[in-house]
Amino acid sequence: MRPFFIEFRMFAKMSNMQIGIIGSGSWATAIAKIITDNGHEINWWVRQSENITYFKKRHHNPHYLRNAFFDTTKINFSDDIAEVVKQSTVIIMAVPSIHIESVLQAVPSDLLKDKKVVSAIKGVMPNYNILLHEFLAQKFDFPLSQYFTLLGPSHAEEVVAEQLSYLTFSGVDTLMTSEIASYFKSDYINTIINTDVVGVQYAAVLKNIYALGAGIAHGLEYGDNFLSVYIANCANEMKVLLSAIKQKEKSEATPVNYAASVYLGDLLVTCYSLHSRNRTFGKMIGKGYSVKSAELELNMVAEGYNASKCIKVINKNLGIDLPIIDGVYKILWEGYNPTLAFKEIEKLLF
Repeated sequence: MRPFFIEFRMFAKMSNMQIGIIGSGSWATAIAKIITDNGHEINWWVRQSENITYFKKRHHNPHYLRNAFFDTTKINFSDDIAEVVKQSTVIIMAVPSIHIESVLQAVPSDLLKDKKVVSAIKGVMPNYNILLHEFLAQKFDFPLSQYFTLLGPSHAEEVVAEQLSYLTFSGVDTLMTSEIASYFKSDYINTIINTDVVGVQYAAVLKNIYALGAGIAHGLEYGDNFLSVYIANCANEMKVLLSAIKQKEKSEATPVNYAASVYLGDLLVTCYSLHSRNRTFGKMIGKGYSVKSAELELNMVAEGYNASKCIKVINKNLGIDLPIIDGVYKILWEGYNPTLAFKEIEKLLF
């Protein structure tokens, strides 16, 4: 009889779950497509009302992933973020990390009480050098037990094209993590459950820095042979840093397999894929663009840029040797010559 009661509890919960999405960029759009394709309604915060009008008329995002069409009868649009949070039990945060603080300023702290927050953000809060769950704890007294993450490896472009992708959901409450993940499981989405909430977020931050470096190398006309060695060393450097963070946090999560998809898999796809905005940004830098020119040309946020500075600050307390991240940081923030920086990195790879 016990399995029946567990199954009934899950069904009762799921029937009451109202999902809100904060953000309307490419990843937010892909997430909205997955959930609505599965027949669920969503509350969707879109900053500009004219974009909502366009969306309702044309059934696709006016600026991102325009080939993804939606049944808008399943979408409750609003340009009032407080209203979306109020009407939702699960809030998926899918805006660039540099904007999250200003976005949340419009949310009264009491509105997040008893809500579940799912972070689809792959960056560090740049003004604080902390992750989203730490910011929520400081500003909203929000508990980690109600916080979850939604990470890859996955590119929004392949998700909306319904090419098979894997999403990893992390949370300390495994039952609720599984329930949230069930809203995403489909013919083209497989889901994985993980309890390493802090580690997966840092992995998502680090892989963007490494992908930016891979792009710089590509722009400098290094070939696949070098890149394979570079990425292997990135994976090792990531493991060393994540292990140090895990030890500092005194995490009680189960032992971590850093070769799993949310760690190594996401690193590989972000470094190699032509869809990767961080790789593209880095390639421009390697080709001789200034950081400002690359930002204007890309017209999208490359999380690895600010992340390299944040990790540099965070590592001051850890004291880990991070030669690859240090090299990328010097190029982006100190104006160091990319060719010279990679000549130095070359000597350290094994």
